[in-house]
Amino acid sequence: MTATQSVDDREGDLRRVLRKYWGYDSFLPLQSEAMQCVVAGRDSVVVLSTGGGKSLCFQAPAMVIHGLAVVISPLISLMKDQVDALRSCGIPAACVNSTLALDERRHVADEIRAGRLRLLYVAPERLLADRTLEFLQTVDVSLLAIDEAHCISSWGHDFRPEYRALSVLREKFPGVAIHAYTATATERVRTDIVEQLRLKNARVIVGSFDRPNLVYKVQRRNNSLQQIRSVLDRHPGPSGIIYCISRAEVDRTSAALNELGYLTLAYHAGMSNDERQRNQDAFIEAQVNTIVATVAFGMGIDKSNIRYVVHAGMPKSLESYQQESGRAGRDGLEAECCLFYSGGDYGTWKRMLDDLESKGRDGALNSLGAMFNFCSGVECRHRALVEYFGQSWHKSTCEACDVCLGDLDLVEDPVTIGKKILSCVLRVEQRFGSDYVSLVLSGSRDRRVLQNGHDQLSTWGILDGESRRSIRDWIEQLVSQEFLQKTGEYNVLNVTPEGRQLLRSNVKPRLLRPAEKKTKKRQAASFVESWTGVERGLFETLRAMRRQKAALLNVPPYIIFGDVALRDMARRRPSSLEGFLQVRGVGEKKCDDFGTEFIDCINSYCSGHDISQDETPPAIAPSDRPAVSGPTSSSRKAFELFEERRSVEEVARHLNRAESTVYGYLGQYIQHRRITDPAPWVDRESTSRIQNAIRRLGFERLRPISNALGGHVRYEDIRVVVKCWKNTAGGGV
Repeated sequence: MTATQSVDDREGDLRRVLRKYWGYDSFLPLQSEAMQCVVAGRDSVVVLSTGGGKSLCFQAPAMVIHGLAVVISPLISLMKDQVDALRSCGIPAACVNSTLALDERRHVADEIRAGRLRLLYVAPERLLADRTLEFLQTVDVSLLAIDEAHCISSWGHDFRPEYRALSVLREKFPGVAIHAYTATATERVRTDIVEQLRLKNARVIVGSFDRPNLVYKVQRRNNSLQQIRSVLDRHPGPSGIIYCISRAEVDRTSAALNELGYLTLAYHAGMSNDERQRNQDAFIEAQVNTIVATVAFGMGIDKSNIRYVVHAGMPKSLESYQQESGRAGRDGLEAECCLFYSGGDYGTWKRMLDDLESKGRDGALNSLGAMFNFCSGVECRHRALVEYFGQSWHKSTCEACDVCLGDLDLVEDPVTIGKKILSCVLRVEQRFGSDYVSLVLSGSRDRRVLQNGHDQLSTWGILDGESRRSIRDWIEQLVSQEFLQKTGEYNVLNVTPEGRQLLRSNVKPRLLRPAEKKTKKRQAASFVESWTGVERGLFETLRAMRRQKAALLNVPPYIIFGDVALRDMARRRPSSLEGFLQVRGVGEKKCDDFGTEFIDCINSYCSGHDISQDETPPAIAPSDRPAVSGPTSSSRKAFELFEERRSVEEVARHLNRAESTVYGYLGQYIQHRRITDPAPWVDRESTSRIQNAIRRLGFERLRPISNALGGHVRYEDIRVVVKCWKNTAGGGV
């Protein structure tokens, strides 16, 4: 591919490699635009949320333009996982890091000189070493991709000095385009990335920060262990992460959960490198489902099928929360993100941030305040996140957060409650914090209240019918809506100009309290859609097979196939390699490596469970009614031929379909037309023998019938007769 090709030609080439290597037929939003920048040799900054397919934005172009793509990546584990995933797709890739022996590094260098590698992953420190730069200047570098590019900016939430030094790349590789990729970058950070890397005429591509497949739930922490257990109990099989603020909390939480029968492992910087690596590998390879970790864990995790992320404490910023919670559902399937917080978390992080330099501390404290406002806020969580990153929100409801799903109820008269709280703040002369004000409002006879004479105030006990926890929550909600503000070292409450408007009843706050009775939850439409048409039992069978294959090959299970691919297999149920290649996420290499075994597994399961195969994925039904899968155009044509009493062999030839597919159509035909006589498709003798076996054994399972007939009657014939039997009065239906 050359830069002089038309946009259509470039996109055609990109689509071909996307289908061939990754098994995808279409681009995710903004992927095509980002890839076009790479193949055109134009600098770019690409901001796509986790799960938005950032890696493909440089990996796919690397397979259509000549030369070696150099990818700067921060963590060794991330490099290894991405290289393993690329190789499993048939793409020649390698990484260079401190774990490689000298002869391994020499082998990689030889492969680069010979032009056999297309992607090289390297850490910034190693890339900037003189010998590495000198070597790469002698080869044909096609592009420079910088992953986790927010680390370049001092305005970002995860600034790394070694990333700042990447500005030298423009000088060392003047003719090579530079592309920066990140999931979290405000406009200020994006501008800083362009300036620091000295990008030329860079195109800045920013995708939506919304992750509609994630359900966000935020609760005050009251019984942390019980709250965490409730999440684990909702997800007994899939993988998940539990984040804690401190190392000690990680150890306590993991130990307590293990004592209660949950299988978890810990991860934090206080452990030895070997122990951390063992635990991380066990999680990636699905030997254990749950990892309990500090926020140091996860940046190097390329695990797509994490179904839940729990924060046992409040993160330090919304950038951190977006990135950490975003490790759930990277495959685009449903996932749950639960955050349990307390006011004490704010103080914990504030103490940790006090050691920062003045400039960094101010920005970090602002981010911390925004995070706390998110936790105590009352608006849609998806809206809050999207608008924080500078984007507009146009939906009336997300149907995927605690606010929109009705986990919390609106207070009936928020104006009166808000005025009472603000009046109390004024009565105590705006000299106290949230905890003290809640004591006065609840009518407490605490020593401090009595000493200050505040039990004589008109606002003392004015909310005595409410719990102190509810009052504290309302105070924080008023702060987040800017009716109150916290000032000074001790977070003293002050009434804002907007609060004065509330006291005059000119504005109305939104105050929430935990719902006493849980109404039936609406389920986000994407969750319904992701399981539409999927045979759940087959999906679990395929998961087990994937786990076995991964153990034999010593790779993480998602390297074999992601959950998206397994669900599509269990939805389509292909009976041939040709059909297997139509599965989303199955490229040519994976079809060659695993197709035959997985098809055998699918065929065996479908045969034993009387399930049709080679299905066309059903159209997604609206979320307010159940999905109904009717006959496809091919099956309708088959119905017409069956009406003419044609045999399966004849219909297969006429439609140019496999006989196994046509038997599936026949099963649908018998069910839809309520056929009771199998004569056109099964001979009389076999029919009689099968019916006698059904009378003795029933028709719930086919295998006992087959065994009773000595295995001399085909499963297909048994299935046809059973379906007809079910349509008779004698079949009991």
